[in-house]
Amino acid sequence: MKRCVIALSAAVLSVSPLSAEDGVEQEKSAQASAPYRHWRITAWELRDRTDNVGELVHKREWLLLPGTEKFEFAGNLADMQDVVAGEGKVYLRLAPLPGSRSREGNDFVVDPDSTPVLATIPRACRTLEIPYSGGDLGRRAALTCAQRRLRARVSGRDGLFLSNTWGDRNRDSRLNEKFMREEIAAAAKVGIEVVQIDDGWQRGRTANSSAANGKGVWNGYWASDPDFWLPDPVRFPRGLGPLVEYAAERGLRLGLWFGPDSSEDAANWRRDADLLVKMHRELGIDYFKIDSLKTNNELSLNRQRNFFTTVLAESDGRVVFDLDVTAERRPGYFALPEIGPVFVENRYTDWHKYWPHQTLRQFWALCEVIDPVRLRMEILNPLRNREYYKGDPLAPANWPVESIFASVMLSSPLGWFEASGLSPETAERLSKIVATWKLHRGRLHGGVVHPIGTKPDGVAWTGFAVANPGTVDLILFRELNDQASFKFDLSAFGQFSRVQVFSPRGRARLEGNVFEAMLNDKLDFVWAQLQ
Repeated sequence: MKRCVIALSAAVLSVSPLSAEDGVEQEKSAQASAPYRHWRITAWELRDRTDNVGELVHKREWLLLPGTEKFEFAGNLADMQDVVAGEGKVYLRLAPLPGSRSREGNDFVVDPDSTPVLATIPRACRTLEIPYSGGDLGRRAALTCAQRRLRARVSGRDGLFLSNTWGDRNRDSRLNEKFMREEIAAAAKVGIEVVQIDDGWQRGRTANSSAANGKGVWNGYWASDPDFWLPDPVRFPRGLGPLVEYAAERGLRLGLWFGPDSSEDAANWRRDADLLVKMHRELGIDYFKIDSLKTNNELSLNRQRNFFTTVLAESDGRVVFDLDVTAERRPGYFALPEIGPVFVENRYTDWHKYWPHQTLRQFWALCEVIDPVRLRMEILNPLRNREYYKGDPLAPANWPVESIFASVMLSSPLGWFEASGLSPETAERLSKIVATWKLHRGRLHGGVVHPIGTKPDGVAWTGFAVANPGTVDLILFRELNDQASFKFDLSAFGQFSRVQVFSPRGRARLEGNVFEAMLNDKLDFVWAQLQ
């Protein structure tokens, strides 16, 4: 694996430059690196608006036959790989997903009798052209490196464990200084690093507020009330400063929900930016969940980009935005990859719509093309609303909380719950796996993540291999199946002689270059490092 990593790092340096007049890159066509004609074209169709979409990744493949008709398709990701040489080029289009763009049209054309067989169709957006070697492992490494060029991972800023109380569906009904002090204290015991107050900290009322009474707004905030974004004087009569200090005393940071004003194609973007820069400078608030955004056309997208880049520049890159992709037309996974992670899902036990294996499935599929640290993936309080899952063998309460956390610990994990509502046992067990994760987080987040096993479906052996030079971490899950062990051939990653287990349960052994994970219980996990 070390050989592949070094070769790929060099290859990624030849990614097409991002700078171009008016933000439009002159796109280059891929050139074949070998004379073979055994081309496989792969396209990934990603979905957002995840409130109403269950399957987020659809993958299509074509093994080209000379003389067949050329065709076109829309999307953000396409790959041409010579399956004999294991070399190719992957294209990453830095734009909203096709269904969220203001102009329709295809992105790629495939012509089996042309050179190159895959080419981009010019559009007014940036496109990365990323060469690689080493087959599918090499492609994932190259994609990861390219995304980390756009936003470098900074220790202490990125990949932190963040909590948000909205996941328990009390919305803003409990928000006040006393409740948030209890949340911060409980979060500190679990090992959470950022406690985020969702919608309701502000004076203005949105349509989602429990106190809106049908009169809340979801846009045009400044027009509805010039003081909309001041702290609620009843809920937080002393402002947010005391909570920031209380969190800092316990080693935590405070984060906030925020809805940039989308009215008149984001005409108030500078006003929004000035507000967040002020909160950063005066209060030290650096983590913002971005919601209610509406990207109606190219003008609004450009203004929204101005908003994000201005805040980042004026905060010296300290601010982290979680860009919600759960509803409406928004920049999505790839239009603004430099601003922070993507808030992927709203899932709730209250509505019988959260299962750990479903979240694992979406994360597993997204990891093939998105740097996992760029994804904010959720865990919920598994003991809430158990009555809604009565008789369901995959109910959240049937999963060990350590396994639930492990399913998203390669991401920027989200505690989608009220920390003060966790049972003492759940909080204690979660704190232990979080503490172990923090000891190894730099390695896990710095490596290249490869989905392995079977795509999660509730009954699979599935998981991830995290490759670093000289080491591989394997995180494997036994879902509802009768196979108490799982074997994985490590040959593609190098030669290994030592194995160390970090998970609280499970065993592992190495015979030659074959790794075997063993678990007595279903819905549990094994985490082992090989050197």
